[in-house]
Amino acid sequence: MDALKDSALHSLAVNRVLDCLFQAAEETDPAILARLREEAGQTGGPINDRERADLLGEAFMPVSREMGRLLYILARTQRSRTIVEFGTSFGISTIYLAAALHDNGGGRVITTEMNVEKIKRAQKHLDAAGLGFLVEFRTGDALVTLRDLLGPIDLLFLDGWKNLYLPVLQLVEPHLRPGALSIADDLDIFPEAHKPYLEYVRCPANGYVSVEVPLGDRIEVSLRLVPALQPQRGEGWGEGAGG
Repeated sequence: MDALKDSALHSLAVNRVLDCLFQAAEETDPAILARLREEAGQTGGPINDRERADLLGEAFMPVSREMGRLLYILARTQRSRTIVEFGTSFGISTIYLAAALHDNGGGRVITTEMNVEKIKRAQKHLDAAGLGFLVEFRTGDALVTLRDLLGPIDLLFLDGWKNLYLPVLQLVEPHLRPGALSIADDLDIFPEAHKPYLEYVRCPANGYVSVEVPLGDRIEVSLRLVPALQPQRGEGWGEGAGG
């Protein structure tokens, strides 16, 4: 009971903030997404990133509660200390990640978001949840804001523009520790944009073991492999080995 009581994920402050944010998302997002579909229909195809960003400026586009709990579980299981998040929005997923760090004994979530107003609101939400001290907010293009990362990084969560998933992964990749996780959300949204990322993490030569998980809008969970150790002559394989 003490462990449950001390868990940030079960704290009153965290649950109050999450309940408010999920309710706001339910009230706000359907109309915004309907407008996005209408705009795409009028133009006869997908709208560009700038127009989409303008339309989605007030949209939450949140992870589901189940997805949030999975992020928490994965971060706890691997004892994450440093997490990078691409796509803060209003901070729902950030809360789950920061709660995991809190319950791991500390650490830092580095989260980046292009929309300045969203970052400001996310900061307020994390502070209200009592987790703001665990989060470093960066505003701007992720390919710029994440250039100065220092490893080791334990977990990368990708939930921003889908066509940037692979460039962001490759930017962060040199800092991923062996055994780190890269988690890509929303495979059902703009599936064509996901193809380069999925082809990359699903190719064993690139150093990942990857699996699709049918949760929410589908996610891809990829494990960064430990570099293979070559046995010395006479040790394990070759000379002196049986077989």
